[in-house]
Amino acid sequence: MKKIRIGSVELRNNLILAPMAGITDLPFRLLCAECGTGLTCMEMISAKAILYHNKNTEEMMKISPDEHPVSLQLFGSDPEVMGRIAGEISARPFEILDINMGCPMPKIVNNGEGSALMKDPGLVRRIVSSVVKGTDKPVTVKIRKGFDAEHVNAVEIAKICEDAGASAVAVHGRTREQMYEGRADWEIIAKVKEALSIPVIGNGDVTDGPSAEKMLKETNCDAVMIGRAARGNPWIFRKIAGYLEQEEDFAGPTLSEILDTAKRHAKMLAKEKGEYIAVREMRKHIGWYVQGLRNASSIRREVCAVTELENLMNFLDAIRENEYNTLS
Repeated sequence: MKKIRIGSVELRNNLILAPMAGITDLPFRLLCAECGTGLTCMEMISAKAILYHNKNTEEMMKISPDEHPVSLQLFGSDPEVMGRIAGEISARPFEILDINMGCPMPKIVNNGEGSALMKDPGLVRRIVSSVVKGTDKPVTVKIRKGFDAEHVNAVEIAKICEDAGASAVAVHGRTREQMYEGRADWEIIAKVKEALSIPVIGNGDVTDGPSAEKMLKETNCDAVMIGRAARGNPWIFRKIAGYLEQEEDFAGPTLSEILDTAKRHAKMLAKEKGEYIAVREMRKHIGWYVQGLRNASSIRREVCAVTELENLMNFLDAIRENEYNTLS
């Protein structure tokens, strides 16, 4: 464990919550912050959506005083728009502005955004330069190994980002073609770290203390970013921190802690988004919370029938009391 500095911002530690669309909203970020993440990262936000004053986007940009430091992530492919929006939102209470160049989803890539930007190094330079000029906050960039196996250019893109004024680069060790399949290539993270003088954040296949320690040692990266392994498991940051500090594998949460946290999560979501949306979004989160529990598949299936917050609370209580019929 060590504190790292990104531009003028010092993180609490070197464990970072990855930005994940549809997951790292305000309630989930708060849970991860409570469990010790050094930096929370918001869901990616469209620069054009901000430009056109999209109401849903405004809701996505809510930040709590209890989650700092926090990174806001923009995506887009127009350097002028990206730079303009960077300036317009700079007064908001986030510490770091991140540029998404790693999203692999077809609707983003087909629009020339996300990981598609890695195919055009010149455009990468113009976007990063424009955003850096547009804000007085540290700018970071999240990239992938490359677009596909024939175009592995993470080192080239990372150097361009540094030259254009980025304060740190996060590298996911998979290509866009791989999406989230196969093993992450940590060697490419090591190569990026060797080539840059700014902090490098490693991302991919960190699921516990030993894997975090292994990534830090093998790549020499400055911080690790945890994404999918944090879904339904905000305690992962507490566990990894304990392992890195004491080389001891800390015990996971109890069933009661899992269910209490799921209930808090649901209530926070309802407060932010309303009961209707919250209950439906919690279905996927509960599927992750109960992963590894007895009859988890039955719980995941039957929670989809729950439509009201009170019923959701009762559903979770029934699991705790071992009265839910799929647990008998």
